[in-house]
Amino acid sequence: MSEGRRETTSPVPDGNRSSASILHVDMDSFFVSVELLDRPELRGLPVAAAHDTARSVVSSASYEARRFGVRSAMPVARAKQLCPQLILVAPVFEKYRRASKQVMAIFEEFTPLVEPLSIDEAFLDVAGSVRLFGPPAEIARQLRERVRERTGLPASVGLAGTKFVAKLASQRAKPDGVLEVPPERTLEFLHPLPIEAMWGVGRATSRALQARAIRTVADLAREPLPSLERIVGAANARRLHELANGRDARRVETSRVEKSIGHEETFAVDVRDGEKLQRELLRLATRTGERLRAACAEARTVSIKVRWENFDTVTRSRTLAEATNSSQRIYRTAVELFDGLRSAGRPVRLIGVRAEQLVPAGADAAALWSDDEHWKAVDQAVDQVADRFGAAGVRPASLLEDRDEVVDPRSLQPPD
Repeated sequence: MSEGRRETTSPVPDGNRSSASILHVDMDSFFVSVELLDRPELRGLPVAAAHDTARSVVSSASYEARRFGVRSAMPVARAKQLCPQLILVAPVFEKYRRASKQVMAIFEEFTPLVEPLSIDEAFLDVAGSVRLFGPPAEIARQLRERVRERTGLPASVGLAGTKFVAKLASQRAKPDGVLEVPPERTLEFLHPLPIEAMWGVGRATSRALQARAIRTVADLAREPLPSLERIVGAANARRLHELANGRDARRVETSRVEKSIGHEETFAVDVRDGEKLQRELLRLATRTGERLRAACAEARTVSIKVRWENFDTVTRSRTLAEATNSSQRIYRTAVELFDGLRSAGRPVRLIGVRAEQLVPAGADAAALWSDDEHWKAVDQAVDQVADRFGAAGVRPASLLEDRDEVVDPRSLQPPD
């Protein structure tokens, strides 16, 4: 299952390519690795990217910290219990964005077929690159070497004939390694794995499958489809059955059609102040509008998400008379939805704004007579300034005030 091993133990699943030319590249402990470029004295120590507050969560952990059980999304308090010597480094998300752009640009030097999945991982289809760079395993070697030379960052790579297996292989290659799964050995690689390795198998699905003595991917592959449908439903059953048998026809897509765009933030301290909450709604609506316009998209629906101090969470949405990408329209709608909750003075832990039912900008005929024309002109001017001077070039005056610290800096990144 590594470079150089090619004996055949099982047939290539129908419909899959004959070479391991799909790569999944996953940057190792990305946030921490970027921070260590500026703090080399911390190499080899247990480090986590997180704010040192009672309500913060770990955004990224070094492998030295992971040996103690520290993981991403773990509360910092729990991480300190597991690893008292844990060193916390306050995350700076703009730094990670810059590093991500560098890395993605390097990927595109090897193939134009790059599908970013998040800020620190991507699929690459290198089938058309072998004449230039050699076989896929050699491309993986060169790619990792180039990333390390130019950015100083480590990466793990999985190679396979399908996207699903390539992603699993990159996880098995960590940290800082390469694992190739030749297509003819796909089932040999997949079938011993626990069912929890499958995409879409969470705790509830795992319990349902385990109750029927389906514990490994091999068990899943052998289960008759009608039986599987009764356990997990028709759609999930067919998808899981295909993947368990090594079949995954999905291509590497260079552009992703987003179904929604939005942002949410968790406060370090619960917020009761209505004015502060309105400022956060404005901040979130502004960023959402900017992303809509950058994507040349408009939204027919605006929704909000609110999590109270007791973790109860509610969402509210409204479909607009015409699609919009106006930050002010999104903001005003969000405020009206929030006011409709009749929750004045109730402590808020998390708040979010999302634009949904996206359509290409200008596709909604009703928008030709939109009431948002004035605000659209303002947005256009702001976008032009931002393009020239950066995202912080122009902001509403109310957003210039100090704000409460958000807990998890990952909430600042675009959602998957």
